[in-house]
Amino acid sequence: MTASQNILRPVLYLALALTLAPQAGHAEETKSSGPETSATQREMKPLPSTTPVPDDMKRLPAPTDMVDPQRFGGGKSENGEPDADRFGGARTDPAYGAFQRGLYKTAYNLALRRAEAGSASAQTLVAEILARGLGMARDDKEAAKWYAKAAEQGVPEAQFQYALMLLDGAYVQKDHKAAYALMQSAAEAGNRLAQFNFAQLLVSEEPGEQGLARAAVYYERAADAGVADAQYAMSQLYANGAGGKKPDDAQARHWLALAARQGFDTAELDLATWLINGRGGPRDEKSGFMWMQRAALGGNVAAQNRLAKLYMNGFGTEPDSISSAAWYILARRAGLADPEMDDFLDGLTDDELKQALQRANRLR
Repeated sequence: MTASQNILRPVLYLALALTLAPQAGHAEETKSSGPETSATQREMKPLPSTTPVPDDMKRLPAPTDMVDPQRFGGGKSENGEPDADRFGGARTDPAYGAFQRGLYKTAYNLALRRAEAGSASAQTLVAEILARGLGMARDDKEAAKWYAKAAEQGVPEAQFQYALMLLDGAYVQKDHKAAYALMQSAAEAGNRLAQFNFAQLLVSEEPGEQGLARAAVYYERAADAGVADAQYAMSQLYANGAGGKKPDDAQARHWLALAARQGFDTAELDLATWLINGRGGPRDEKSGFMWMQRAALGGNVAAQNRLAKLYMNGFGTEPDSISSAAWYILARRAGLADPEMDDFLDGLTDDELKQALQRANRLR
């Protein structure tokens, strides 16, 4: 993934998060029963949802770094035969074949000659190698030149990448209007990451229900194509009844599950919460615990704090004060303060706290 792909994350998802967020308090403020209460004796209080998202999470992680089968464009080899890597044909382009085998320098040398001769697919491949620094020093400025040439010839992947560079303005002159047009063109051509990012542009351009309604079409296309970021966005639209979608917790939970299965940590956290609360489907504390643990192990600080509470209360697992303290220590080190958990730590013995610190250090 090139550095320029990062630019749409914080600013644009912040707009989405702020638009969707209902009125509610901080995600960690809900009180739960103490560690001495058994799982069979207590009435489980709903865990807070990450909608609204905590302030430090009002952004969407980068679009998944997937190799789009359309990314090198053209659809046919230089002699007019179908490109095997796009359509399952019998002939594979030598440069692209070398790229797929990890022979990046060979791929670059093979593609460069054709790129200079005007091959759009070769221009895109050269740009990709340069932008990612594969087999050679990274050169974003030179990559931008080749992406621009391929974008002019209508290669969706090149249009997407060059649009990001135009928005960023680090290696080319910033041009939002041109970037918008290229991103839209790539999205309409079926590039799934362009679809997601064009939706983000629409939300940024027009925060509120109208912008979300325009963006929802592209979020859904990208979500159907397997982009985890878009799947999570769809879950938020259904959860909040936004973007022209009627509130539908079952659909929201469906999209959360798809995004979570791809390792999207915020979706893992949300899915865990929904499973434990029984929102959008049957309550399943054990599965909820599993998803919360997965998000926590992946480094999601809010999930680490909530996992601590699950251990403290015995939600989906046996109560375990040492594990509870260990996970909260990790979250606390990352800057998340929770008065309830601070009180819990204060109630531990010196020996218990020592064990928790040792366990936290192993989890780090």
